[in-house]
Amino acid sequence: MVATTPSLFDPETAAGDAPAAPAAARPDDGRVGVLLPLPFDQAFDYASDRPLAPGTLVRVTFGRQPRVGVVWAGRRGTPPPAAKLKPVDAVLDLPPLSDELCRLVERTADYTLSPAGAVLRMVLSCPAGLSPPPTRAHVVRAGPAPDRLTDARRRVLDRLADGLPRVPADLARTAGVSDGVVRGLVDAGTLALEDLDRDPPLARPDPATPGPALNPEQHDAFQAIARRQTAGGFEAFLLEGVTGSGKTEVYFEAIARALADDADAQVAVLLPEIALTLQWLDRFARRFGCAPVQWHSGLTAAARRQAWRGVAEGRARVVVGARSALFLPYRRLKLIVVDEEHDPSFKQEDGVLYHARDMAVMRASLAQTPVILASATPSLESRVNARQGRYSHLRLTERHGAAVLPAVETVDMRTDGPEPGRWLAPALVAAIDGALDRGEQSLLFLNRRGYAPLTLCRQCGARYECPNCTAWLVEHRYRGRLECHHCGHSMATPDTCFECGAEGELVACGPGVERLGDEVTERWPDARAVVLASDTLTGPDDAARVVARIEAGQVDIVVGTQLITKGYHFPALTVVGVVDADLGLKGGDLRAAERTYQQLVQVAGRAGRADREGAVYLQTYDPDHPVTRALITGDKDRFMDLEEEARARAGMPPFGRLAGLVVEGPDLAGVVEAGRLLARTAPRVEGTAIYGPVPAPLARLRGRHRHRLLVQTGRDISIQRLLRAWIDPLKLPPKVRLKVDIDPISFL
Repeated sequence: MVATTPSLFDPETAAGDAPAAPAAARPDDGRVGVLLPLPFDQAFDYASDRPLAPGTLVRVTFGRQPRVGVVWAGRRGTPPPAAKLKPVDAVLDLPPLSDELCRLVERTADYTLSPAGAVLRMVLSCPAGLSPPPTRAHVVRAGPAPDRLTDARRRVLDRLADGLPRVPADLARTAGVSDGVVRGLVDAGTLALEDLDRDPPLARPDPATPGPALNPEQHDAFQAIARRQTAGGFEAFLLEGVTGSGKTEVYFEAIARALADDADAQVAVLLPEIALTLQWLDRFARRFGCAPVQWHSGLTAAARRQAWRGVAEGRARVVVGARSALFLPYRRLKLIVVDEEHDPSFKQEDGVLYHARDMAVMRASLAQTPVILASATPSLESRVNARQGRYSHLRLTERHGAAVLPAVETVDMRTDGPEPGRWLAPALVAAIDGALDRGEQSLLFLNRRGYAPLTLCRQCGARYECPNCTAWLVEHRYRGRLECHHCGHSMATPDTCFECGAEGELVACGPGVERLGDEVTERWPDARAVVLASDTLTGPDDAARVVARIEAGQVDIVVGTQLITKGYHFPALTVVGVVDADLGLKGGDLRAAERTYQQLVQVAGRAGRADREGAVYLQTYDPDHPVTRALITGDKDRFMDLEEEARARAGMPPFGRLAGLVVEGPDLAGVVEAGRLLARTAPRVEGTAIYGPVPAPLARLRGRHRHRLLVQTGRDISIQRLLRAWIDPLKLPPKVRLKVDIDPISFL
């Protein structure tokens, strides 16, 4: 029997046996290992004239390039002769990486079959943060007032009475004096110029700021977490609560407890980037008196630098961010929260292929600190872990305050569908009419960007396909372009068919949110409507403005993609219409039903969140599908039990292990050859099945051909060890790359 590799879904084996980090040491010959943020799986030897602790950030020369690396205790290659060692050029003025972060890098690399240096690159993801922050001359009080104290000089000194340094120009402007007055006080010795950090200090959240009173369920959930915080050590909590039940307030209390118990404590909150909304940030600021430190792709370079360095130096006490925030260099991590833990966007699909939820459990176990996984619709993996006792299961079954769950109805599109050329069925139209009459808001959900997913010629049938990907070009009528949502290829919407040259024969097939928005405008010309999708917003500020309008009651009908499904609370929203409830059920994804259910629950949860009753309408061609029946009856447990039984019978995760292998390259013949090589050399191990190679559903992506294999094993087999023994000896054709995805989420 092959030894079992620690499973990310099993925190007991994922973290408990990590070796202790070695103390600061230097071999007698003066060499240290340095791991570089490059795609290598070993640390390189350098000469050091003094002992350097593991985790120390250093600057070295690699090849001819200066690089920042980390002193590493393991993963050493064959030692070169001492005479050939290059010296460590400098030690950076930053705290060393923590022991638990170094071990997380090792574990992530081993689990995902990635080079340790590639994982380290995610830690050192902000090169500007590795250098001292930029400075700027500031004026400070340095001596007694001069003998000749004019009114202008007195105003300057009054401005400095609070003891805070000021930029000279700002001081002169606010005091209403010329720059010469400030310079004169410096020459007199009353003031002095000091170079101080240009960045403003990071605000410190106040855990004593009172939050809203918790109801009994919330209080019990918080007390369970607080007991672990008091006792210390690792524990994973699955915080499951219906939409609007106040999960956020529960983990806010846990954050406050962590900050109050330890003046140096740091907390990481992971959110899907789509849920990182202004509303959430406002709630945090009201609860803690200031905004948290943010970490996501929308930050400016300066904000990223300030955040990264603030985390490394321990000044950033609460960080909220997308999945990459997990790999920031926290000094004293005392709590991790993963909100919307079921969300598939927590899986990184490029570079190092990791799942942030599972790595959060791993990091918490290495740091010996609690982790909270919160969701209205937990993933099947987390439910199984909770049932088997690996996670502590906390439930919130009621909406907070006077809000009640909305009623869910189906609209059978086979018998009660819309008239030709329309997309909204009569029952949904009537519900929106009623909401408008009552002065309430409606939401129409369609998870498809653009105007139409396909453009074809009525004359010859030609279809517009991306030249780089196996995908149709999506029409974006607001911008007048056809675009590929995979590679970004774009072209102006043509007037004539590229195949037959016919004019006026191009037709849009199917609806996107833009087309749905047009129908809303035609049906309700006096209603105030807005289309919310990533294509229709110019950035976070624009999104905040639109959301503020909706909150203020200045919008009657919202048409949106999944962008609008998470993190928002609109008290006047009472009608939700799901235009194509069957959309997510199409395809061969083993999690298709689970994901569709989770997404529709999130959409339905936008209705009736205050003191008004809500209603949800599902337009479907299959009203008897288990997903639809579960939404109508509210019997989530029954639906998830059926999903669990089906997965268990098939040996699929979490009851078995999967790994996806994708070979890709610019030349189809080379990709086919590589796939055949993998098939010929595939291991024959009992309890293991290997499927493929076959062309991937996206057989061409960004100009590269792709073939897939799928490896399925039992949980008692180390899938990583099996894969390494199989693929490490192989020599693939030129320009062909092999990508290994442990625990795949996407099967495209």
